[in-house]
Amino acid sequence: MNFLKKKSIDFYLVGVIIFSAFMNFFLLNQASTNEYYTVAVKSMMKNFHNFFYASFDPAGFITVDKPPVALWFQVLSAKIFGFSNFSVLLPEALAAVIATIIVYQMVKHKAGKLAAFISGLTMSVTPIFIAISRTNNMDSILILTLVIAAWAVFKAVEVKKMRWLILSTVMVGIGFNEKMFEAFMILPAVYLFYWLAMKVNWKKKILHLAAATVVLAGISLSWAIVVDSVPASKRPYIGSSQTNSVLELAFGYNGVSRLTGQQNSGGGQKVPSSIEKQSGSQTKTTTQNSVTSKTKSSGELSSETQMGGARPSGRMGGGQQGGMFGTGSAGPLRLFSKSLSGQASWLLPFVLFGVIGIVADWFRRRKLDQKHTFAIFWLAWLAPAMVFFSIAGFFHQYYLSIMAPPIAALVGLGFSYLWRDYSDKQNSWRSYLLPIAFGVTLMFEALIFYQNSIGTLWIILLIVAAILSAGFGLIWRSAEHKAKGTIAGAGIFLILLPPLYWALPSTFNQTNSSIPVAGLSSTLSGMGGMGGGGAKMSGWRGSSEGKSGFPGNNAGGASGQVPTKNSSTNDEPNQLPNGSMSHKMSGMRRGGGMGEQVNTKLLNYLRKHYNGEKFILAVERAQSAYSIMMKTNYAVMAMGGFGGNDPALTVSKLEKMVKDGEINYFLLSSSWGRNQDSSVTDWIKKHCTKVPASEWSNQSSSSSQSGPDGQSTLYVYKK
Repeated sequence: MNFLKKKSIDFYLVGVIIFSAFMNFFLLNQASTNEYYTVAVKSMMKNFHNFFYASFDPAGFITVDKPPVALWFQVLSAKIFGFSNFSVLLPEALAAVIATIIVYQMVKHKAGKLAAFISGLTMSVTPIFIAISRTNNMDSILILTLVIAAWAVFKAVEVKKMRWLILSTVMVGIGFNEKMFEAFMILPAVYLFYWLAMKVNWKKKILHLAAATVVLAGISLSWAIVVDSVPASKRPYIGSSQTNSVLELAFGYNGVSRLTGQQNSGGGQKVPSSIEKQSGSQTKTTTQNSVTSKTKSSGELSSETQMGGARPSGRMGGGQQGGMFGTGSAGPLRLFSKSLSGQASWLLPFVLFGVIGIVADWFRRRKLDQKHTFAIFWLAWLAPAMVFFSIAGFFHQYYLSIMAPPIAALVGLGFSYLWRDYSDKQNSWRSYLLPIAFGVTLMFEALIFYQNSIGTLWIILLIVAAILSAGFGLIWRSAEHKAKGTIAGAGIFLILLPPLYWALPSTFNQTNSSIPVAGLSSTLSGMGGMGGGGAKMSGWRGSSEGKSGFPGNNAGGASGQVPTKNSSTNDEPNQLPNGSMSHKMSGMRRGGGMGEQVNTKLLNYLRKHYNGEKFILAVERAQSAYSIMMKTNYAVMAMGGFGGNDPALTVSKLEKMVKDGEINYFLLSSSWGRNQDSSVTDWIKKHCTKVPASEWSNQSSSSSQSGPDGQSTLYVYKK
């Protein structure tokens, strides 16, 4: 009882933890994964060589398109709990909860429990943050890393110790080795905050920041320099690079190309591999604006044509709302457009009014205090991110999840200022800000519902709520404190309700596991999905995507589910992992199971003719390798990397490999080589023999099987 009397338990924090855990962990064991990275996790579990380089395949031929640090956590989880969907997803979901807790604690320290509670709830209902944290993409681990960096720089100012600033830049450097330049979005905030808040002379500030920058550069480039210094013959090819260089990957594909939207390959214009990660061939992609767009998806193939051969159509963006990936047209209002508004922009109007309240307080005090600089930090994180996403040409909606921490902190912090002014009996002009902020925010949320064709009833209800919250708030500015508190509490509840509604489909696993897009998973009509009965699921089966779309959607054949047992310990390459064929039907509804879309006849043929080669099969691109490597411990060579455009394999290298007995079988489609050097395919066709389709496919063609992008043919090299 004494423990409770001392109020040692922070019940606001307990509430945030429970709510965040629900949003991130509910039904997580039934969620699907991004197979591109899931296959890599399985390969990385094999040995330290694969672990260090983030090898896509167990033989170490080529890496994935990101640095390895975030994947290391997934490998560790899979080692502890066994290789499964849940173990691969666990680090990301856990990172989201921990990041939310740290944001809560930082806001609490500066603005109190109520502001922290609002910040924690805001972060937990940011739709794209929830969507990404329930996949095994790297973003939520990156966000946790950056939140720790924020905490460290606050600690540096508080205790006046430079070492905490160094820790902050170390964390940013680690973030670079998780997702490269995206981690640097926090740097303006770190540098500006330290300059404004640290109580030392300007010369020491420059010295401290210079030293921290050196540490930042060293940590950021450490892995890249080490890998690039290793001879190419001693390591995997660097996936999605054109020169087999991590530095080129960082500054090109994962750097400047993100801003310009352009990516060139040695063989001409390259469709960025992440486009193909979104669309295998005929991918059915459902966005938050309820627009269904189609590109070619291997999920449309029969199970007998799934084992490779399908090539992406190369269409940019799949017909979504402008932009390369349905991210809208570049411009100052991009984040408020139909394409992006439902992802993370819901509370930006409230943030604006909160900033007005903070600036007004600064003008009134004529002094920049710690709380002001705390707000400046979050604004200096948010503003550059908003600018980047307003002008960039090459990003996915889920990149916006990096805005969740600054938005959450500014909503809670801004509320603390607006509430103080609203509850002030002096009734200055600042007391108008809170009710107006509620009204404007709710009107903007009604606009998002309108943009996405949510039912008219719900749009009207939001407009009414906006009018009532603003009206009652303005009328009762002179009311008693309790009445004002009721209005403020109701306003916060109302503005958090629409983003919560947008986030819940992700919590119920109705989101794309590879290219997550928050929001409704079907075309809505009438009153919409909040009880209106107007929602039509349009054949929606869920969203396991395996890096290339929706239902049963990758050229390699595997969907989102992985074995529920630890298949990594299976020493015999021709033995299927325990449990891999016995997936639950509920898992299939979310995107299919391990054994559903595999060309079993091809797999059986390859197993029958396997004589211990390093690779059981060579395919054009990574998607075509998923099913074999998810079902078995065989290595499959993705000759052209993820999208088939990486110059990872040369004719001389191929000749040596086949003569050394490392690879005998090749699966090619008629369209491969259109945008690249065709010398490798020409060599295969010249020196290898076609295998009759009757031996490995149920189709009747003499040597090939049909696919949406042409004929797929199996070749064998015989000495």
